Amino acid sequence: MTSPLSYRAIATLAWPIVLANASVPLLGLVDTAVIGNVGTVAELGAVALGAVVFSFVFWGFGFLRMGTTGFVAQAAGQRDSAEVRAIAARGLLLALAIGLALLVLQRPIAFVALALLDAAPEVNAHTARYIAVRIWAAPASLATFTVLGVLVGLGRTRPVLVVQLVLNGTNIVLDVLLAGVWRLGVTGIALGTALAEWVAALVALGVLVRVVREEQIDVEPWWPSARLRDRTRAVALLRANGDLMVRTLFLLLGFGWFANRGATFGAALLAANHVLLQLVSTAAYLLDGFAHATEVLVGRAIGRGDAAAFRQVLRRSTVLAAASAFGLAAIALFGGEWAVARLTAMGNVRVAAVQLLPFAATYIAL
Repeated sequence: MTSPLSYRAIATLAWPIVLANASVPLLGLVDTAVIGNVGTVAELGAVALGAVVFSFVFWGFGFLRMGTTGFVAQAAGQRDSAEVRAIAARGLLLALAIGLALLVLQRPIAFVALALLDAAPEVNAHTARYIAVRIWAAPASLATFTVLGVLVGLGRTRPVLVVQLVLNGTNIVLDVLLAGVWRLGVTGIALGTALAEWVAALVALGVLVRVVREEQIDVEPWWPSARLRDRTRAVALLRANGDLMVRTLFLLLGFGWFANRGATFGAALLAANHVLLQLVSTAAYLLDGFAHATEVLVGRAIGRGDAAAFRQVLRRSTVLAAASAFGLAAIALFGGEWAVARLTAMGNVRVAAVQLLPFAATYIAL
């Protein structure tokens, strides 16, 4: 019999998340491939900068996914299904509040982003249009973060895969139609992604309602209004989320600085860096599947007070993730040129990207 904490068990829990995460960078890959083959270098550069902006704007609040997973896993380990619903409700209310705030503040966000990125005027103009359209997906994107956090925390990894496939399937179709067929350029790319995020959010909420009803083993009211008024639990959630937000912002700051420096060397190198970043992001999201599986198993171990299981999960998930990282680095190094050719037809962008492939592979391995 397979041990609950064996390598096989960890991999079994992780693989649907790995596949789901593999679909996440497809948003960027499809955007890049479509505009890289039908648009201009300036438009491809604008999509690159737009992706950086929304890495900050949306993933700066990635704690809605990461923090939710840990708390839900602990509640599941304690068999407290009412608290699972309360955590989901807190996260969704917070996601809605942040999303609406981002819509209200969209003009200053765009102004600051363009001032900091300091790209060429033509690239800036396209980037401004991208931001103006994509920002309207903020409530949907943040709500989806929360729902995925709940599903992963409960170990329901296959519904996570379904939601991501809906998101990316819709995005692919809309990108091809709006930017590829109807030639709406950067505006079409942004609109396609924003609409896809709203569709995915609605599907995710439907899945969440079904799953939490299946998980309910308590007799408390389905909407946990009493628990939502518990200040101690709310403060604990906000404190953990604050730490995660600082960590995420520093990580994104590194990527933002890199994009900014690339922009100063011209649109071609900016576009080449963006193409390579799609390969790096794909590898990172694949490896994140092991991180998500670890969060679930560690959270359950903490909920049960099982220190031995906690240590075992950390050791075995680290081994699996390290082996996978070296494998993905080798694929990027030896298959990267083929991937670059698929992502853009621009000769100068291809040449620059292929020259920098060894650096991308090294980053993935480390």
